[in-house]
Amino acid sequence: MQSAENKIRELENEIATLPVGYISKKKINGKIQQYLQWTENGKKKSQYLDSESAERLSPLIARRRKLLAEVKSLKKTLSSSAGSALVSDEYPIRNILLAEDLDAFVEKIKGFHRRNCISKLEDYLNNEYYGKVFILYGLRRTGKTTLMRQAILSMSKDSLKRIAFIQLEQGDSLSDINIALKMLRKRGIKYVFIDEVTIAEDFIEGAALLSDIYAASGMKIVLSGTDSLGFVFSESEELFDRCIMLHTTYIPYKEFERVFGVSGIDEYIRYGGTMSLGGSHYNEVSTFRTKDSTDEYIDSAIARNIQHSLKLYQEGNHFRALAELYESNELTSAINRVVEDINHRFTIEVLTRDFKSHDLGISRRNLRKDRDNPTDILDDVDIDSITEELKNALEILNEEEQTVKITDAHRIEIKEYLDLLDLTVDILTETIPVNNNKSYRTAIAQPGLRYSQAVALVYQLLRDEAFQSISAEERHNILERILNEIKGRMMEDIVILETMKANPNKEVFRLQFAVGEFDMVIADPESISCEIYEIKHSDKIVPEQYKNLIDDNKVEATEFRYGKVTKRTVIYRGQNAMDGDICYVNVEDYLRALDI
Repeated sequence: MQSAENKIRELENEIATLPVGYISKKKINGKIQQYLQWTENGKKKSQYLDSESAERLSPLIARRRKLLAEVKSLKKTLSSSAGSALVSDEYPIRNILLAEDLDAFVEKIKGFHRRNCISKLEDYLNNEYYGKVFILYGLRRTGKTTLMRQAILSMSKDSLKRIAFIQLEQGDSLSDINIALKMLRKRGIKYVFIDEVTIAEDFIEGAALLSDIYAASGMKIVLSGTDSLGFVFSESEELFDRCIMLHTTYIPYKEFERVFGVSGIDEYIRYGGTMSLGGSHYNEVSTFRTKDSTDEYIDSAIARNIQHSLKLYQEGNHFRALAELYESNELTSAINRVVEDINHRFTIEVLTRDFKSHDLGISRRNLRKDRDNPTDILDDVDIDSITEELKNALEILNEEEQTVKITDAHRIEIKEYLDLLDLTVDILTETIPVNNNKSYRTAIAQPGLRYSQAVALVYQLLRDEAFQSISAEERHNILERILNEIKGRMMEDIVILETMKANPNKEVFRLQFAVGEFDMVIADPESISCEIYEIKHSDKIVPEQYKNLIDDNKVEATEFRYGKVTKRTVIYRGQNAMDGDICYVNVEDYLRALDI
């Protein structure tokens, strides 16, 4: 054993002297260009190679690949000698868990709360789905691996003997998976869980192997992976009509509250969107706790997800308008900017729309009349100037980052992929009088991500030189006011988005009039009726909140277009109550009652 360990050290020392990465070829203007590509600190790097450099590096890269394979084989032998779960040294994949090791692997999550969607996975495992594989599809940190472990934990002791859990690592290929599955099938393994399957670079183009050969022969195969967009491509091509997809990216409020034991709409706004270790207090380990961690998540879970999947799909021929960004190594940066731009627009909308509307007047009056700490600071704030500063700053940042100008074609295609990842959802705004040009507001389905970026923009705003001339106390009060406006707008989006998901057969939208609006309308074409809502972040009952709901002209125009108004409701953070004909509903109670 000692000699094997020495050999590993010797090989690893040589590996350290060899160039990392691989050489890729791209056809640009009819000519083949070569690039050295590698990953550094979690980010993709690329360097153009002339033909002489490519010829010199090619054998060195091949040597490094060969040594890595040799080290992998030696480590596998050591693991087998130490009592690993591997059945044979002939397995091409090192990380395969069986029997008692699998039992220990799933035991760690025994006390975790289960996500609602696990029932769909258990149905696949327990019933006949001839020739189909099961795909857990979602962004990083949305609980895919934990779902697989929980599903294994719920299976009988007899079934446990026929389960294999495969964790892929860099260098594993679809060919390796194929060999491993053949060997596992001979051992009587029926249930195979493969984690990080999208690491295999040939997965998208060859995934049908898993359904057509192994699932068709009676194996139950569950797949998950970080590059979830790759699964979407596989579903439309190789696995068309041969897979069951389970999306994990969207985590509604009710599920967030149940899984983590953390209640309150503000907690969901701050931290909702990803899963941590079940049962722990979510705030302490939140993905979106800081701007840096949020940026890392956008880069690794979203931007590189899209780029990696596009690179492997149809041999890289599906980049469409994004090809020029990819060829200039700007695609990941462009995707990041589009995600951030969605939040830039959202934050600017909060500042301009709320503070220039009647809401600002209410805020000013409420602050002046505050019994404990009356202030007129909002009378002195130049919102137009501050907003212009923010807009200018954002535009400068965007321009500085760009070497390839991002066009509408780029934005549209990137937005298509964000929609496919279940990250973004468009909320419709209808108008009275009717306007044929549809208007939408983009909501990000992970509220913690949106809030983290919006807050970062606000703090950028507060670093403005003119703003610094205001006292610390006044700056704090203004900050609180702005953050509450952001939370209020986010609460609107959360309520509308979850209502849309819970009512697929109804029309859910915002309704805008020449003056004023209903924050949400639920229209039922079957019964020719509708419900109208105001959504307020306040915990107080104030008649100003429902002035639009009792406006006869607005109600009559709504009934003419959508049918009889059967309910008028204010959703807010206070207690359930009635104020005349207006129903006040607590936002957490409302969201808990939705069946998503």
